[in-house]
Amino acid sequence: MKRFLIFRNGCSTDGKIVGISDAGKLDSVLAEAAKKLEINARVLYNSLGAVLDDASLIRDDDIYYVSEGEPYRSPLKPTAIPPVTVDENNDRTSVKGHTRNLSSGTTPCTEWITLNVGGKVFTTTRSTLTQQDPDSMLARMFSGEKCVSWQSSVDETGAYLIDRSPHYFEPIINYLRHGRIVLDKGMSAEGVLEEAKFYGFRSMIDHLEEYIEKNQKADDNTPITRRELVLRLLATPTDKELRCQGMDFTGANLSKLDLRYINFKYAILKNSNLAGANLSYCNFERADLSHTKMDSANLLGAKMLCANLEGASLRGCNFEDPAGSRANMEGALMKNVDLEGSHMAGVNLRVATLKNANLQNCDLRGAVLAGSDLENCDLSGCDLQEANLRGANLKGAAFELMLNPLHMAQTVR
Repeated sequence: MKRFLIFRNGCSTDGKIVGISDAGKLDSVLAEAAKKLEINARVLYNSLGAVLDDASLIRDDDIYYVSEGEPYRSPLKPTAIPPVTVDENNDRTSVKGHTRNLSSGTTPCTEWITLNVGGKVFTTTRSTLTQQDPDSMLARMFSGEKCVSWQSSVDETGAYLIDRSPHYFEPIINYLRHGRIVLDKGMSAEGVLEEAKFYGFRSMIDHLEEYIEKNQKADDNTPITRRELVLRLLATPTDKELRCQGMDFTGANLSKLDLRYINFKYAILKNSNLAGANLSYCNFERADLSHTKMDSANLLGAKMLCANLEGASLRGCNFEDPAGSRANMEGALMKNVDLEGSHMAGVNLRVATLKNANLQNCDLRGAVLAGSDLENCDLSGCDLQEANLRGANLKGAAFELMLNPLHMAQTVR
């Protein structure tokens, strides 16, 4: 039986003792080395870098370095260790303020790491790769105290080979060093984002996506923002009509703005925020207001013929004009709309679709609801005095706690 030491190629720590019979073959030696070091052992080198090709040449107490096929790398020489103090009670050592558990039997691998990314060499520290984003691919590959082998080829200098773009890797390594994203002029943020996704740098991905969205060039399909509309408002004389026909305001925050008399015909305002805005006398004919938030908005005399208000929230809105001008919502699509507590006296809702709508405590005195679809609509607490409900679909509608009794003459042609 022969006993000898094996180490990973390029390392002088975390070695293993291997024993083989005198008649052992090289394949069995490599298999044992692979099992001990948990790597794909393919080549054995001696301390001078010579390849061992015959197991019979092994002698007791020889030292061999196991390679996965990469060229021989000289093992790192141990650096001088400053004086240490030993705490016998908890079995730990202290070296200039740093502690290490003696019972673990491990020694930290080299701090400096060299990466060959697409032919360009980057040298950095282990802490740089692991501290900024511990869950990233590189952090997992190089974390821990043991010298863990990355299942990747290395070049003749021992640098880890990564088949990715060095152009986009440079801002990534700089981000890991100082935590800021710095892109040179002409650098594509989208290219850096793809590389960050490959390496799994979650925090960098979030910053890059925000940066790309902020700096995205506007085109014909880009929704108009609050700032752009405000600038347009300031530049429009008070005696002129501001026309926004067919414009896209998707997701815009237009809350609490004075938008009176603006023509929004055919405009796209879905998912926008118009809460508290003054929308009196605006034209929303056939506009898309689906899932828009319009709570507490003023809608005196607003025109919403055939507008799409599905899923919109209009709680506490005021449609009632003391001057007598009535809001027109004829034929509007208002499924699942929330109008609770709104003042809607005299509003024209003829043939509007209000299926599953919430109209609790609404003031609907004199409102025109003829032919409208009020199926499963909640009209509890409403004031329907003199409202026109002729031909309306009232299937499943709730009329609890009505302020005034509902006469049959209001519902029958």
